[in-house]
Amino acid sequence: MVVPTAMALASDITTKRQRAKVIGWLSAAFSGGLILGPGIGGILAGISYKTPFWVAGALGLISAVVLISLLPNDVETNRVVEEPAVDAQPSAHPMTRAFWTVPIIILFTMILVSSFGLQGFESIYSIYVNEVFNFSLSNIALVLTLNGLISLFLQVAMFDTLVSKFGERRVIRMCFFLAAICTIWITQAHTKIEVMIATLVIFSAFDLLRPAITTLLTKASESDQGLINGLNMSLTSIGNIVGPIMSGMLLDWNTHVPYLVVAGFLIVSYLMAFLLKRPESLRPNQSTE
Repeated sequence: MVVPTAMALASDITTKRQRAKVIGWLSAAFSGGLILGPGIGGILAGISYKTPFWVAGALGLISAVVLISLLPNDVETNRVVEEPAVDAQPSAHPMTRAFWTVPIIILFTMILVSSFGLQGFESIYSIYVNEVFNFSLSNIALVLTLNGLISLFLQVAMFDTLVSKFGERRVIRMCFFLAAICTIWITQAHTKIEVMIATLVIFSAFDLLRPAITTLLTKASESDQGLINGLNMSLTSIGNIVGPIMSGMLLDWNTHVPYLVVAGFLIVSYLMAFLLKRPESLRPNQSTE
């Protein structure tokens, strides 16, 4: 529950110009935690099996204190200065048809496909490259370590620049296209170097996809940030469940089929991305009464 709430709060206390940078930082922090957490936990477990739990509990308490003392409360959040809106009328209620415009549905579908594609690719990656390309554990560890470093760099240093230069829509299209092409490339590759390069491009594309789609979603409505980010994480969880199950079942049938299926979904999402409009056009229709 922390991640969607943090994303919603970030959307509430930032302007649209700041949002891409802040969401990029939040994504990098989340990725960094996933990268560093297991390693640090393993080191602490060398002291005692209970030590990682005590440290995790202490970090949770520190986070709670920081939240209470430094982050703005609801009253202050509502006073954040935002760029002047074109129309001051309230947005459509999230449970009405007016909220669920075609672009909103497309963005949520892309969230599902991106998490489905990433987990469908990543969950069988170690087995696939070991069986097909004879990757050793050190080869796999090298790829995942490089991916972690590149991910942090892209989300912290490059994401805001890319969004400012190309816009979220072009970044989304570019990421889906590169992920699809490189997924197909892996199934046709002949050397380990080819596989490593394609893998890093795929992971990098997914690392940029999620914050780009999330940024565009947060700009789609001035309110309802909790709902938007909650649905975002819910669809991500569904993709995280379905992706590995599908890839595992297909892997038993044929080695290359899982990645070809993932590539197919990515290509469809790439084509759907051309239906997206500018952020201000994504907002639900305002009441004319």
